[in-house]
Order: sequence, then structure tokens, then C-alpha cells
Amino acid sequence: MDISENGRIQSQSSDESAGRFTDACRQAQKSRLQAINVPLLTWYKANGRMLPWRRDSQPYHVWISEIMLQQTRIEAVIPYYSRFMQALPGVADLASVEDDRLMKLWEGLGYYSRARNLKKAAIVIMEKYGGFMPSRYEELVGLPGIGSYTAGAIASISFGKAYPAVDGNVLRVVSRILESREDILKQSTKKRMGTLLAETMPKVEAGAFNQGLMELGETLCIPKGEPKCPQCPLAGFCLSSLHGMAGQIPVKSLPKERRIEKRTVCILEYNGYIGLRKRAPTGLLASLYELPNVLGHLAKEELADAFRLEEEAGIAGERLPDARHIFSHVEWRMIGYKVRLTKPVQGYLMAKKQDLKTIYPLPNAFSRYIKLIK
Repeated sequence: MDISENGRIQSQSSDESAGRFTDACRQAQKSRLQAINVPLLTWYKANGRMLPWRRDSQPYHVWISEIMLQQTRIEAVIPYYSRFMQALPGVADLASVEDDRLMKLWEGLGYYSRARNLKKAAIVIMEKYGGFMPSRYEELVGLPGIGSYTAGAIASISFGKAYPAVDGNVLRVVSRILESREDILKQSTKKRMGTLLAETMPKVEAGAFNQGLMELGETLCIPKGEPKCPQCPLAGFCLSSLHGMAGQIPVKSLPKERRIEKRTVCILEYNGYIGLRKRAPTGLLASLYELPNVLGHLAKEELADAFRLEEEAGIAGERLPDARHIFSHVEWRMIGYKVRLTKPVQGYLMAKKQDLKTIYPLPNAFSRYIKLIK
């Protein structure tokens, strides 16, 4: 009995000690993050790039830019953002735009569900909020396609509210400052880092603070190669830099292997027209137009059956270069043919060649073959 009681008492003591250690570590992390506020804001004000969406803090501009920037490089986004704003300058324009027009404006950015969610959210904003973006974080995060990161960016940059905006850049910067070996691909890590930032970020200039962390991750605390620690305004506060560990942090779990799909793509050409198909309204590349394609790598003799071409329509296929396109979960390995038809065929939308550039939204997956259409 005594042993059991002593064991229980000893266990309690260990638990209490572990709890005190955890509290002390957490407090040390909070103190370190609080210490970066002033140097980060000072650096950002002097070094922040003047990007098109930073010319003002209008919530519509912040919202569109942040959605575009997900999974996409800044350099690639700039021309898309400018074109999008010229075509759809406000929420009402976005809510009422035709789907094909919206997809054409988005063509090339990928992850097309982002654009569809933009329109869904715009409709909600028009119907529920009178066309004005809500300022409350809880309302922002309830809109289609807006998660905690985008809601935090809009709330802080446009409305001056102290909510963190935690994306991959911010997770990398914070992980290196704290020398954290937590897996940044885990939601639990993102949530914990977000909580730490919410408790330590400045209540004033929250938007500049969030943008400063993003800017640092994009320009100095870079993901590949050696981070530019000698130029970093936070090097003196960064445990990874101080201990020579910046190249080994953050920790990321290995991604799952992509599924490989072999496909045969066919350019069907007739008298200045190109055969297209519209994809299903759900799933990968939903509702976009595509060059006809089928699973598997086909020989020339198999084209007529696979693409439902009558012999008198002309089935002599010209072999085209191979192509590859990588999605987040699947990789297409494509071979291609060009078939010059002697008459139109049923089951395809025959589009004028010049309209491929202006009317029909075509995903980047087919870009190599689209370039071969003269």
C-alpha cells in the first residue's frame, strides 16, 4: 500500500514537473516572438515590396490577391491580378460574372475551385452583407473558400484587427525563430503557431506585422537553399540561425506519392476549327474546356474508336511531342496526335482557333498542345 501510494505521489510530482517545464517553454517562446515585433515592423516599412495589392487595403483587393497567391508565386500572380481587377473591379461584378468568363480570367493559375469559391462568396456578400465584405473574423471565415489564413489576412490588413495569417511562409519563419521541430504540415502545428502569434503579435499595425512575416518568408527566410540569415532583421532572435540549424528547419513530413495516369490527347482540326469538350461540373478541372483525351497511351490505329471518328472523317494522326502535367495528387503523362478532319464529327464543340485565346477556359495541363495549334 505504501509503495502504491508513494508511486502515485511520485507520478503526480513528475506530471507537475512536466507541466511546469511545458509552461516555461511556452512562456519562453512567447517572449521570443514578442521581441520580434518592433524589428520586424521597422524592417517591413523600409523593405516591403510595393506590390499591386498593397497600394491600398481595400478588403476586395486583399481577398482576391490572397486567394490568387495560394499555391502560386508572386511573379506569376501580378499579371493575373491586374487583368482580374480590370475585368471585375468589385464584389458585384464578381458575383454576376458568367462562369466561363471567370474561368477564362483564371486560366493558367490552376486550382480552379478557388475561382468558383470566389464567386460563391461574392454572391453571399451581395445577398447577406449588402455588397460589403464583413469585418468580423468569424463572418469572414464562414464565407466559401476563406479559411483561417485568408480571414486573418483580410481582418488584419483591411480592418486592423489582430488576427494572425499563418501560411507556409509564416510557419517556416516562426519554426526557425523558435527552432521548432514540429511537422509544419500537421494542422496541430499550424493551430499552435497561430495561437502563439495571436497572443504575441502587436494589437496596432497587425496588418503590417502579418505582411512583414510573409515578406520575410518570401525574400530572406526562403524555403530552398540557404536562408539569407546575414540580411535578416530577426537573426539575433532566431534560435535556428544562432545554432546553425536554419537549413534543417522547418520539418516537413514526406508527401504521398502522386498517382500516375497515362493519357492520349488529340487535336481534332477541321477548316480552322478545333474540337473541344467540356469537363464534368464536379471533380478535377470541373467545367473547364479541354482537348479530347482518353486514359492510356494509344497507337495511331486505335484513335478512330477511342475518339469516335468515322473513317470518312479522316483519321491519319500526326504524332505530337509528349507532355507531362503535375497536379497535387496525380501526374498526367501524355502523348498526343493531331488529326485533320475532312468533315465535322458529332460529340465535340468545334471552336474557332482564335476563340481559344479569348472565350474558352483551357487548363494548363494542355498548354503544350495548345501552343501547337497555329
